[in-house]
Amino acid sequence: MEPLKKSKGFPGPEGPVVLAILDGVGIGKYEEGDMVRKANTPTLDWLAANSLASRLIAHGTAVGMPSDADMGNSEIGHNAIGCGRVFAQGASLVNHAIDARTLFDGAVWKELIANVNTHHSRLHFIGLLSDGNVHSHIDHLEALLAEAKKQGVKRASIHILLDGRDVPPTSALEYVNRLENFLAGLNEGSTIDFAIASGGGRMQITMDRYQANWHMVALGWKTHVLGEGRSFESASGAIGALRGEDPDVIDQDLPPFVIVREGKPVGPITENDSVIFFNFRGDRAIEMSMAFENEDFDHFPRGPKLNVKYAGMMQYDGDALIPENYLVDPPGIDRTIGEYLVKAGIKQLAISETQKFGHVTYFFNGNRSGKFDESLEDYVEIPSDIVPYEQRPWMKAAEITDTVVEAIAGGNYRFIRLNYANGDMVGHTGVSAAVEIAVETVDLCVGRLVNAVKKANGILIVTADHGNSDDMFERNKKSGEVACDEQTGVPKPKTAHSLNPVPIYVFDPSGSVQMKLANHSDLGISSIAATCLKLLGFEPPEDYTPSIIEIN
Repeated sequence: MEPLKKSKGFPGPEGPVVLAILDGVGIGKYEEGDMVRKANTPTLDWLAANSLASRLIAHGTAVGMPSDADMGNSEIGHNAIGCGRVFAQGASLVNHAIDARTLFDGAVWKELIANVNTHHSRLHFIGLLSDGNVHSHIDHLEALLAEAKKQGVKRASIHILLDGRDVPPTSALEYVNRLENFLAGLNEGSTIDFAIASGGGRMQITMDRYQANWHMVALGWKTHVLGEGRSFESASGAIGALRGEDPDVIDQDLPPFVIVREGKPVGPITENDSVIFFNFRGDRAIEMSMAFENEDFDHFPRGPKLNVKYAGMMQYDGDALIPENYLVDPPGIDRTIGEYLVKAGIKQLAISETQKFGHVTYFFNGNRSGKFDESLEDYVEIPSDIVPYEQRPWMKAAEITDTVVEAIAGGNYRFIRLNYANGDMVGHTGVSAAVEIAVETVDLCVGRLVNAVKKANGILIVTADHGNSDDMFERNKKSGEVACDEQTGVPKPKTAHSLNPVPIYVFDPSGSVQMKLANHSDLGISSIAATCLKLLGFEPPEDYTPSIIEIN
């Protein structure tokens, strides 16, 4: 890669350039349900009036999703912010691989199918059952099941993780009923047995990330692999019964369940089976992949490594090679801002709490584990609390801020990037009162960053990777009116990301940088990388999305 060129006449500020990513804090379309607008945010209001302010697109094709009806998410958002360009992302890549049949013509798919057909064993699918298109899509699962039947597979088990996070919070039966009907169609008039075998809420089992809570993965292993747990005769029956016991529970928090026939689990995972994790997004699929693939495994009492053929929809960690086998090649993201800055000798700090630590490191670096240069990069992870986020809406924002304020004053770094997880993680709970506190917490912390940057004569960039807290009520898709519960009249909570743009504020407290907004319309968050490079005194690569600012 060619080295960065220094800007003529502008060496960068005296202090550091600080990039603060307010995860899940967008610009709402409606007043009702917009907790960002409702919250007391004196710092963000002040920045809107006293900095270069604009808005950026954070969803759809602007971040590599198939269409502009698709929400953005933290993974692809940090990819875009970190690499400064738009790459086709997971959903788009899988769609193409299925449509072009490259997935089914690939060696890994053929090996998985040959294994079960040779051993007369079972093909398993584990993954998030929804059309949220953030971690997975039910269309992909159905395509794989249909092709498996065509290729002679006789038995298939589906281990479903219930969403309620990237889709409406109590929509699980919509997807379960669809899948049960689809499976009934495949099974009709044939000798095959394709069935749902187990399930549970995505925040209860299997889909932990960043090794924050291995108990979730252990419980998933017990449920999916061993077939142990509370039993029901159908997935729809399980959901109905569990909701009856706790009417307030949302899908992501539903307890695990196992489907049985004649008292026996219909689909435990046993020797010589084949297993596909059909999520395309990596962060919440890595740990279960490790449990299937690692010979030496001590995170919970798994027992000896199972003799199964295992594959992910994609490779979830390209550096650690997790999993070893995968169906679709991930995007080849290269030449990230972090790598460019290391080549230029720029000292950097990346920091967040556990829930978003991988985003400001792994995803920001183009799905790359580790550092580009140990001597020029420091990564700090503040351990997240294992507690429902609506009970701790402040999360670890203060601790992150403590470290960043100290780093700004210390003068050792020229580029600092951080992520406040509150707006997203609390936003996903659907508890609006907690979300309001979360946003106010972040605003308070950004105020501390403003003061620290002022003292150091640095530059502060405040932005987001996608919206969430700005859109907390479900709405009628045609009229836009708030959807209310028929019995209580209370607005139905929305737990998914929004399609709203996100703010960007560029604050130069010294006033020494002669800059203005660039004459570019409809820029997306991929423009943030070029913006940071310009403010650091470099010319961005020609193929980067243009900067939102121009410096005279």
